[in-house]
Amino acid sequence: MKKIILSSLLLFACINMANAQQKFGYFSCKKVLEALPEYNAAQKNLAELKEKYAAETKRVEADFNSKYEEFLEGQKEFPAIILQKRQTELQEMMEKNIAFKREARRLYAEAEREAMNPIKQTVKEAVAAVGKEEKCAFVLNTDSESCAWIDPEQGTDLTDKLISRAKVAALSSISIATPAK
Repeated sequence: MKKIILSSLLLFACINMANAQQKFGYFSCKKVLEALPEYNAAQKNLAELKEKYAAETKRVEADFNSKYEEFLEGQKEFPAIILQKRQTELQEMMEKNIAFKREARRLYAEAEREAMNPIKQTVKEAVAAVGKEEKCAFVLNTDSESCAWIDPEQGTDLTDKLISRAKVAALSSISIATPAK
């Protein structure tokens, strides 16, 4: 019985020592992303797309408002059939505008996903590679205040290494066209 208790205590002590020696890393995903030229280019393209959708939304709203004002000005003088036709036109315009806004939001989200997925994958691969190089048991993302405090003596800030690794990975994924001979 003493051997079982003694071996259990020894095993428990070994596990605690192993856990105490585990190294971890941490980084700011936002800082890594913002340091990548691909991220900044994607953000610029997404901002331009968002601006185009906003301009079109503003245009169709102005068109609707103009037609609505026209309707309000003449509604007392319109015969019933014209009044009904104009109301139907306004209703259809409003429904199309709502459908456009919904579709624009969906297309923007899709464009954002398509633009960001390869960049996020590059960062994810860099995290895995640097985490292995640094022999980390795990790597934490400090964004969104998910980690209120990290002791820098216990963990390693990998942000700068990840920025370098992700930049190199991004550059190596760009194929440089060579002139045909």
